[in-house]
Amino acid sequence: MRFTKYKPTFLLIACLVAAALRSTAQSGDQAIFRQREDSMKKFAFGIVNAERPEERFRADSQFIRSLVRTLKVPHSFYYPFDSLETISRLYAPDSSFRIFTWQFKKDDKMYLQEGAIQMNEPDGSLKLFPLFDASMFTAKPLDSIRTRRNWIGAIYYRIILKTYEGKKYYTLLGFDDFSETSNKKWMEVLTFSPEGEPLFGGPYFSFMEDSARKPTQYRFNIEYKKEAGTRFNYDPQMDMVVYDELIPENNEPQKKDTYVPDGDFEAFQWKNGKWVHVQGDILTTVKLKDGQFPQDAKLLDDQGNINEQQLQTQSDKNIKKGAPPVVPPKPNNNP
Repeated sequence: MRFTKYKPTFLLIACLVAAALRSTAQSGDQAIFRQREDSMKKFAFGIVNAERPEERFRADSQFIRSLVRTLKVPHSFYYPFDSLETISRLYAPDSSFRIFTWQFKKDDKMYLQEGAIQMNEPDGSLKLFPLFDASMFTAKPLDSIRTRRNWIGAIYYRIILKTYEGKKYYTLLGFDDFSETSNKKWMEVLTFSPEGEPLFGGPYFSFMEDSARKPTQYRFNIEYKKEAGTRFNYDPQMDMVVYDELIPENNEPQKKDTYVPDGDFEAFQWKNGKWVHVQGDILTTVKLKDGQFPQDAKLLDDQGNINEQQLQTQSDKNIKKGAPPVVPPKPNNNP
């Protein structure tokens, strides 16, 4: 009877002790994360900025090993890795996963994209999908569904969540330092198979409302002159992905590295499970005042460093402010 009388007190004490142990463990994990992040910074910087190719290759290998080892620490999902300024880290709007992307400078003429998707596992364990860039081996990148093993690489700066008939579609906007003379920006739809594997692309880009119809594409990109500043981003007020219309400077349409903005805009709007192309004349009905257009800041500076602040702004909104990184916030399910 005495035990029954004081049982709630014992339970309360047990809960407090368990909470204290969890807090101590989390504090220890934070110390581990910070320590490993410090060692990862120099590797991340060297991937792009080391002078010799072998130094960049070594930095890339060391960074990948260190990243995977760190992510294996329980509840790593919400640790932000804020100091890794050359690595893009974006959380999905519903906090179901986050994606790391970066570029490896093979030589002065070629950058390769690399990446990984970390899933938000309820038990805090690691579920990680490495991404392997196969774009250099692809003659037709616009007409196929791809897996993580033959991914069309990009440094992602925006994730847009849409739904259709109960299924979630994550649209990725990314940058590709494509060649010596041109850049690309990509729009890619990410879904997950019934087995949980990431799938990139599908028949999601429709031109059925254009005056001159084109076949449906599995992903979309623009290619433009290296020095040209282009706009390619999602406007939540318009609920469209809006981008600059491009024209060749010298009336040579086959030379993509001469394309520059002409002052007009094009867009894609989500309709019935597809991104439907919207022509520029429709966009003229929307007032685009200075400062209201969804612009991409320059993603890479003259030293090849990613503008981390711009890449991370949208992602930061998905995490509850002030919460410890290892404590999952309530997911935001609004597309």
